[in-house]
Amino acid sequence: MIVSIVSQGLVWSILGLGIYMTFRILNFPDMTAEGSFPLGGAVAVTLISGGMNPFLATGIAVLAGCVAGLATGLLYTKGKIPTLLSGILVMTSCHSIMLMIMGRANLGLLGTTQIQDYLPFTDAINNLVAGLLFVVVVIAALLFFLDTKLGQAYIATGDNPDMARSFGIDTDRMELMGLVLSNGVIALAGALIAQQEGYADVSRGIGVIVVGLASLIIGEVLFKSLSLAERLMTIVIGAISYQFLIWAVIALGFNTSYLRIYSAVILAICLMIPTLKAKVFKGVTISK
Repeated sequence: MIVSIVSQGLVWSILGLGIYMTFRILNFPDMTAEGSFPLGGAVAVTLISGGMNPFLATGIAVLAGCVAGLATGLLYTKGKIPTLLSGILVMTSCHSIMLMIMGRANLGLLGTTQIQDYLPFTDAINNLVAGLLFVVVVIAALLFFLDTKLGQAYIATGDNPDMARSFGIDTDRMELMGLVLSNGVIALAGALIAQQEGYADVSRGIGVIVVGLASLIIGEVLFKSLSLAERLMTIVIGAISYQFLIWAVIALGFNTSYLRIYSAVILAICLMIPTLKAKVFKGVTISK
């Protein structure tokens, strides 16, 4: 049970890492995640069930997520449509696109080979190892990118767009690039989770942004004043912690049909913790 929860947390943390790129670095509330996440799963499952190699299918799923991010970016930067509305338009469109791709509302992977099946261990350990490997690759890639001149320009755009423009940085291009990369990572999470669960569903994206934000917020509540690498690691810890919290809710006998409201409550509590701490411990000092 613990191995299964950790393996799920690892894959879900990839979603958190993708959301971090826009929500925290760019200060861009991107709703495209609720479309690109199930889109990644739909593309991967459709191609795998058609006989394609799962690694290649997953790569194409990532590209599909990048295209969704590109559409949102163009609507925002070129069409001058507000951030939230741009993401909602693309998210809504993804629902119809997934129906076109799969030909139905859901599609299974029964009798096919997924990425984790290439590992020589038991099913539970295969899922754990595959999740860990992909998390390491994604974090390493993000650290490498953000340490380049292009990555620093991307960070500067999120920190202070006006200052970034004064230094000659094309902020529209940075925002467009960020949305493309972010949704590519989110689609990767969708493809991996679809393979882990054995199916893809067009409604799978509903509420996933709450799960991703929970990973960010829980990590930020638990840890303070960290380097970039450590911050990315806290997202992984936050995602695993969130999965344990959901498991605890289920273990207590709550109706699993209402998991989304439990998720929202958990996230709301985590968001309120800094405020509650400030009020409860206001003026409190520790002295000898």
